Amino acid sequence: MATVTCATLFRAAVKLRTDERGNVAILTALLLPALMGVMGLGFEVSNWYLTKRSMQNAADAATLAAAANGSTTYLAEAKAVAAKYGFVDGVGNVTVTATNAAACPSGGTTCYSVTITGLVPLYLSSIIGFRGDTTLSSHPQKQLSSTAVANFSSTQVPVCLLALGQSGAQDIVTNGNPKANFAGCSVMANTSARCNGSNLNAPYGLAHGTNSGCGVIQLSGVPTVPDMFASLAGNIPTNTCGSYPQEPSKKSDPALPTSNQWSGNQSLSGNVQVCGDLQLTGDVVIDAQAGATLVIENGQLDTNGYKITTTSGSGVTVVFSGTNGGSYIHAPTGGGTIDIAAPTSGPWSGVALYQDPSLTTGVDISAAGNSPTWDITGLVYLPNANVTMSGAVNKSSNGQSCFVMVMDEITINGTGDIAESGGCKAAGLTMPTATVPGRPQLVQ
Repeated sequence: MATVTCATLFRAAVKLRTDERGNVAILTALLLPALMGVMGLGFEVSNWYLTKRSMQNAADAATLAAAANGSTTYLAEAKAVAAKYGFVDGVGNVTVTATNAAACPSGGTTCYSVTITGLVPLYLSSIIGFRGDTTLSSHPQKQLSSTAVANFSSTQVPVCLLALGQSGAQDIVTNGNPKANFAGCSVMANTSARCNGSNLNAPYGLAHGTNSGCGVIQLSGVPTVPDMFASLAGNIPTNTCGSYPQEPSKKSDPALPTSNQWSGNQSLSGNVQVCGDLQLTGDVVIDAQAGATLVIENGQLDTNGYKITTTSGSGVTVVFSGTNGGSYIHAPTGGGTIDIAAPTSGPWSGVALYQDPSLTTGVDISAAGNSPTWDITGLVYLPNANVTMSGAVNKSSNGQSCFVMVMDEITINGTGDIAESGGCKAAGLTMPTATVPGRPQLVQ
């Protein structure tokens, strides 16, 4: 038996100290829990990222769908779209919520928002002590959530036919008009619209209530368009008339005074007042280079088969004012042609014909564009009138291509036609516009 001496033990200790075999295994054993925790956390984080990315895609799509739906069923629409992405509300600890009154980044609470929330179980990250956000059946879970917000980018659509519907009647009605052509003119009804036989070929047919068949693009539920021209009544000069001569209806009636019978060249400026009916007894050419306002108090403009024209560079506004009641007619009548352009500047800029909004009787027009023919550049404002349109409206011979008509309600028959209205800016007229919802877009 070998004798163990101190020298032998010393040599063995020195040898053991310098022997590095097995160190890696020892270090690995010591670090293995930490390495498994780090690897587990990396796996968990990657899994969370992929799940949240899928949630966000689903929330984006669901929010756009809810906004495009825009009705009381938007919530069902949002949940149905989220389910297509694998996130079914109430299944697998998934919750899908939606609102149409979310705060918008630009202000207001009219945005749509969808939030998807779900739980993801923990696997290896618990080794380093991470316990998640919540528990499910005593097992730690990580809660993930994604939210998307969307709204509509509204579009302003200029309209050249605006029915105010102040009487509460259906604003726009068309009958048997397959040849109607409003190709350059969008139409708007502040109540409802019904087009039979043709969509009018209008780019947009819009109605606050129900639109049935009007326009190439047909929209209902559009916000009402306010009357932006009523305030112009403040520009009507004071009525200084003492009497209102009317056209004789029988032989025994007195004839109109010569001041109420026009023919030939008329040079106008400022405010020109006519008391009672104004009748043409021949073609009339109006020269009003600085613009003029022709105010007819308690009377009609009877073209009487003749033509009234503004010269090149001239502009005139024909205003019908006066009182309600009696047999007064506050409108253009007769055969012939109204061929006038509105002033392009001043208080009546862009206004060709204007009925005082305080007038409610004697304001209806039964043959607009037909008797007399309308060749008009500018606005025709008839806020309380029931208008029947049976002919074409063209631009003035000496004016831009611009026509806008505002009335209470209108019926369009036969071959109603309105010329392109692209020249209103040059004609000095700001057209009324309707706010039309555009495509939904994500804003957050």
